[in-house]
Amino acid sequence: MLVKSRIVSIEQRDNKNSNNKNKYIAEKISKNVFMISALIAVASLLLIIGFVFYKGLTPFLFKDYSFIEFITGSKWIPSADKFGISSMVVASLIATTGALIIGVPVGILTAVFIAELAPKKLAKIISPAVELLAGIPSVLYGIFGLAVIVPAIQNIFNLPKGQSLLAVIIVLAIMMLPTIISVSETAIRAVPKAYKEGSLALGASNIETIFKVVLPAAKSGILAAVILGIGRALGETMAVILVAGNSPVMPSSLMDSVRPLTTNIALEMGYAFGTHQEMLFATGVVLFTFILILNIVLNKVSNKAVD
Repeated sequence: MLVKSRIVSIEQRDNKNSNNKNKYIAEKISKNVFMISALIAVASLLLIIGFVFYKGLTPFLFKDYSFIEFITGSKWIPSADKFGISSMVVASLIATTGALIIGVPVGILTAVFIAELAPKKLAKIISPAVELLAGIPSVLYGIFGLAVIVPAIQNIFNLPKGQSLLAVIIVLAIMMLPTIISVSETAIRAVPKAYKEGSLALGASNIETIFKVVLPAAKSGILAAVILGIGRALGETMAVILVAGNSPVMPSSLMDSVRPLTTNIALEMGYAFGTHQEMLFATGVVLFTFILILNIVLNKVSNKAVD
């Protein structure tokens, strides 16, 4: 009997050791799979950045083209070997800034309404509608802008055509709304209820509590929403192509046709070759640099807001 119990004990110990060994192997395999996945993501990013920068900087490093003239020049005439993107840079910056001026206040106020003021039944309707808005393909935004916004601008301002910088601003503002609303709403809902209850207990009204307590407490998440909105506005292509007019000239008013950086790449990359193609990659380098600088600056602002 004693021998039998010892044999059972040894078998249980062996089974336990075997299970522990299998768990260790499974954990090690899982860890390696996760690490490989992370390395693939990083390698893909580095490969894309390296390729774009190599192609984009080739005319300036190995040919007789000036990067300063490329940035400051206002004429884009590939057939005449003239490559200047200052008008496109200005158009992109004005369009993004204008979209932020319209989209950020509307988005944040909508998020406040959904998270703090709307009845639950109404909030359950608006929230999915905003999420559905985020899932609409960008080309459909462009078609909407071309069919509704462009004719409206043309009729209101009595213009020969309504494709203009103003149309780009309005379309981009609409497109960034879902991102700003969703992220801001999540940040507002994450604010502890004790903050709001304490403010109300001190005699503040509901609106005062929202603007003086809840929004300041959620400002890091709201800044993250703004960062994502800027990325959406700067990187948008298809919708902008349909409503911008695509004229590579320096805009002097909101009613002028423009060609932002992204649309310049999309319009000409299909048939470009040689130096022309490399200059389009250089345009991508400038666009990537703008987005990188904006993200760094806004992340620092966001980190200071958290501190």
